[in-house]
Order: sequence, then C-alpha cells, then structure tokens
Amino acid sequence: MAHLRVAVYTVTRGTWTEVAQIAHDGMLPIFERQPGFVGYQLIDAGNSTGLSVSEWETEEEAEAAVAEAADFVRDNLADRIQLQQNYVGDDLLSEIG
Repeated sequence: MAHLRVAVYTVTRGTWTEVAQIAHDGMLPIFERQPGFVGYQLIDAGNSTGLSVSEWETEEEAEAAVAEAADFVRDNLADRIQLQQNYVGDDLLSEIG
C-alpha cells in the first residue's frame, strides 16, 4: 500500500504557476533522491489554495518527506506560500490510466 503526504498551502505572493516552477526545479529533485519516492503533484485548487501531494512506498518515507518539504519551503518559498495543513495517510484507492 502506498502512502501519501498531502499539504495544503495558501499562496501569499505571486501565482501557483510561479510556485510550481520553483517546486519543479527544487523540491522535485530533492524528493526524487529520497528512498521510496513514487510521485509528486502540485495542484492549484482555486481561491489561492494549493495542494502538494507526494506518494511514498512506506509511511516512514512519507513522514520524512514532511521535514524535507518544510526545509525547502522555509528556504525557497516562505515569501510566497504559507502552510495551512499537513497530512500523511494510506492511499486507499488510486487508479491512473
């Protein structure tokens, strides 16, 4: 069973497109180097809200991603986004195709 880290952010300056480019260039490579990484998505949910979703093989790897993401946001995106909520849980149903 896969495990997901889902973080809810509010954009405070700029756009989600700009945030996505920064995440693509910086956060994604960090996640890709971590054990158990499966995938990453950044979703513009409207009304200045965005969802960061990463998938991991184990709960421990998903939990470790929380710290990695927090460090990256603090160092690179703190002037653009603010964390509202953070979740780690089991992927109960996922179908892509």
